[in-house]
Amino acid sequence: MVYLAGTVVLAVEAGAPNNGKGEETRARVKHARVRGQQYPYVSAQAARRWIRDGMVERGMVPSPVTRVGKAQNKAQKATTEADPVRYADDDLFGYMRAGAKKDDAATTVRDSPFMLGTLLSVEPVYPTEDFGVMSRGVTEPVLHGHEFYTADLAAPFLLDLPRIGTFTLPGKDGVGRPNYLDQEQALQVAEAVALGAEATQFRDQSAVRLPLEERSRRAAMLLEALAHLSGGAKQALHYGDRTPSLLVMVPFKGGINPLANVVDHRPGEGVRLRGDVLLQELQAWQGEWEGPVRIGWRPGFREAAREEFEEQCAKEIAEGTIVIDHPRTVLLNLACELREGRLNAWFEDPALPNQ
Repeated sequence: MVYLAGTVVLAVEAGAPNNGKGEETRARVKHARVRGQQYPYVSAQAARRWIRDGMVERGMVPSPVTRVGKAQNKAQKATTEADPVRYADDDLFGYMRAGAKKDDAATTVRDSPFMLGTLLSVEPVYPTEDFGVMSRGVTEPVLHGHEFYTADLAAPFLLDLPRIGTFTLPGKDGVGRPNYLDQEQALQVAEAVALGAEATQFRDQSAVRLPLEERSRRAAMLLEALAHLSGGAKQALHYGDRTPSLLVMVPFKGGINPLANVVDHRPGEGVRLRGDVLLQELQAWQGEWEGPVRIGWRPGFREAAREEFEEQCAKEIAEGTIVIDHPRTVLLNLACELREGRLNAWFEDPALPNQ
């Protein structure tokens, strides 16, 4: 198994964790319009920032960001060091660093091994506008407003484990460029930090790969950050918990996500996890996934839906094909298994001819 496919649900209670473009003195939350109805959402960019910040809180050294363009009266851009050997966030979240054509500098790009969809409300929700007045110490009060909402937001995610710490090298025809590293530089850096990187083949391309211990450590750190997820806008006015309320994960052979339809909602009752849909997907993809299916479900969250799910999957739960625990416990236990090397096989691509 080489991919960890999942879907995650965050419960927003009277919050505004991701704002869109404001209008005069009004702050608007982001929302999508689907079939004429509003669905608030948190962009993947914002959520990935929360996870990245969580990794920093747990000791990760972030890749420095450089902002250029404004002072030179040119197109503004912000780039990291684009050094995935040294910085785990460059490795896990990818980057693009464009070189200047006049300097004939190379453009380096890395696809993100961690993919996350938009955290979209599972049902239509119309934000409330809160009217505010700032009258303290001024003779003429300042009027302002902002939106907030209550909703369950769901998003799919996929973690390409063999790609973590593996950097393909560009061939003469440009193949391999999406995860480009200069081989000599990569090996020099790796030697400098005593990580012991080595040259290898990855999905039919020449590559440089970090030691398995470092690669599993980075994957574990990502899961630990998800277990302690926090962040977002308007926390002073709408402080709210952002850790997952519901989580489903399954190791999978291919880069698809079989969990796309397992989370929906029942009108008037909110989000639910469809046990019947999950079982049909597992049956359809028999041989492509590895048990157990890990489910994190916070106590007290949609208890009626949980009872229904456990009834639908009673046999699989009893057999251990599906396991349910607190989301934090599920994520931290899986991170522990990765750190201890019990899932090292997940980091190997079966497509490799020598594996």
